[in-house]
Amino acid sequence: MTCSRKSCPLPGTVMPELKGGQRVAEYGTTRIPYTLKRSERRTLSIEVKSDGSVLAVAPLGAPEHEVRWKVEKRGAWILKQQRELAKLPPPLPERQYVSGESWRYLGRQHRLRVVIGPQEGVRVTRGELLVAVRSTDRTQKVLDAWLRNRTESILMERMQACLERAGHYGIHHSGEFQLRQMKTKWGSCTKTGKLAFNPSLVQAPKDCIDYVILHELCHLKEFSHSAAYYQLLGRVLPDWKRRRERLNRLVELPQ
Repeated sequence: MTCSRKSCPLPGTVMPELKGGQRVAEYGTTRIPYTLKRSERRTLSIEVKSDGSVLAVAPLGAPEHEVRWKVEKRGAWILKQQRELAKLPPPLPERQYVSGESWRYLGRQHRLRVVIGPQEGVRVTRGELLVAVRSTDRTQKVLDAWLRNRTESILMERMQACLERAGHYGIHHSGEFQLRQMKTKWGSCTKTGKLAFNPSLVQAPKDCIDYVILHELCHLKEFSHSAAYYQLLGRVLPDWKRRRERLNRLVELPQ
């Protein structure tokens, strides 16, 4: 391969390294640190991880100067991904299920208040999630069960509204779905039309929940994320980008 960029080093050039064996590529005046790993594969893969770091996985025999050149060639894409990641909410602290914690429900922040009582349950009242339990060690079980039930009920409600909207564009479905905890997705749709949604969607506003449902319903006609798919989504939900940005800004997928 012949490098067209002046910054591409000649074969045999020693690659600059940072701590931990990282390499550095340059895109214009921007330095892009990346980690190089070797694998028994035929092609190079470049990934921007959730913390913004860059990982290049290269074939065993790929020259380092070619790897660096390809990282630089993807510089614009890498920087765009890092900017998008920087807009996301900070990682959530591990839940303790104690009074005073902040919990998001349908897009709004609520304070958790745990009280001891004979009748267990959860109520939403004046900016609080009021959780009544027989003993504090049951708080997580009671609250998680309530949130999952609320997610299912709200999704069933929004599914009917979304099916009505999608039906105008020739998209039809039974409305059946499953709840499934997913680390990187809010929803999924198989080629056979099976729908699944993340129970953490209960944190999102209803207009964002509608976006997730319609996003998956559009896959019934256009399975891949092709240009035709986004054209269809744009017709079904013209402001889908705004809703997606709001979802990503307000709610973080639990790890």
